[in-house]
Amino acid sequence: MKEVLLCKYGELILKGANRSYFEGLLLKELKTRIRRAGDFDIYKAQSTIYIEPKDDSCDLDAALEYATRVFGIVTVDRACVVEKDADAIFKAAKEYLPQFLTGVRTFKADARRSDKRFPMTSPELSAHIGAAVLEAMPKLKVDLYNPEIIVRVEIREYGAYIHAGQYKGAGGMPLGSSGKGLLLLSGGIDSPVAGFMMAKRGVVLEALHFESFPYTSERAREKVLELAQILCEYSTHIKVHVISLTHIQEELRRACNEDYFTLLLRRYMMTLAQRTAEKYRCGALITGESLAQVASQTMAAIAVTDNAVSMPVLRPCIGLDKEEIVSIARKIGTFETSIQPYEDCCTVFTPRHPRTRPELDKVLAEEAKLDFNALCDEAFETLNTYDIRIDEE
Repeated sequence: MKEVLLCKYGELILKGANRSYFEGLLLKELKTRIRRAGDFDIYKAQSTIYIEPKDDSCDLDAALEYATRVFGIVTVDRACVVEKDADAIFKAAKEYLPQFLTGVRTFKADARRSDKRFPMTSPELSAHIGAAVLEAMPKLKVDLYNPEIIVRVEIREYGAYIHAGQYKGAGGMPLGSSGKGLLLLSGGIDSPVAGFMMAKRGVVLEALHFESFPYTSERAREKVLELAQILCEYSTHIKVHVISLTHIQEELRRACNEDYFTLLLRRYMMTLAQRTAEKYRCGALITGESLAQVASQTMAAIAVTDNAVSMPVLRPCIGLDKEEIVSIARKIGTFETSIQPYEDCCTVFTPRHPRTRPELDKVLAEEAKLDFNALCDEAFETLNTYDIRIDEE
């Protein structure tokens, strides 16, 4: 019995004249992800993307898992496909559906007939499918209002598709449909979540990590690269740029008021991030900041750091509390890596009494004690890039 995957779109259906552009991005991303599971035909028709194995070596289970992580897909159905013949449909329903109904007590049959040439109406087809399921599994009961599972038959252009239940997709918009952004990837819990959330809105990710060797270890850098590898399950390919802040931090400690260390360092980081973004043609910076979570994330502190840059700064976690961020981190698989005990540069030389309501003129006065541009130039020369791609296993 031939099985296929049916991937249903989300909001890109509403894109009107530009819809084909979004569909093209979605197809391209699916083909990149699914090729790890074997040789599949992948094509679109009737607001659905079809994923069909070309031979028995294809791993449909793996293809299903990969498809659910592709942004732009709302649901994925694993279905058997038969010819558009009533007897063939009912026979396949009795043979194919029971494997999905083990342990289920109630169900509902639903038929959709997009090919109006099929002789039976949708209600008639639903009734016959329900009867076929009950014949195969007589202990089941029909519940039209609150079933545990819905079995479906879709009469489409290329055949009749029979399936039960749906797998939830990643949702959002196809990767690449909203430009490219530079994620400030610290190694903590928040920044990978921020990257995931912006990738879900169609943003291609590049990342920038700041290190402070020897105050931070090489293992801290490896941890960040591991996080980028996990994010590749959703963003496919991420370039991770690494810049050393060691000299800047040592100069800040030597010349500036300790209370301003964090704010001054953030301004250096944002300036270096903008330079990196401009070099690699990113349209915005992305951070994992959550309002009032730490001293540098108060409204006044954010205004001071944003003053250092001219490009947009996207903060998708800004209104989330820590519990909500942790929940997303667990869902996408970054949490366990993020909590590994390897410190990032922001924990080096942390002030005892950081300013939570800073005044810009006082921050600029502290900043003027050092040659800001020269220190940025020197730090930018340390930039190294790591090319992280989706695991091809």
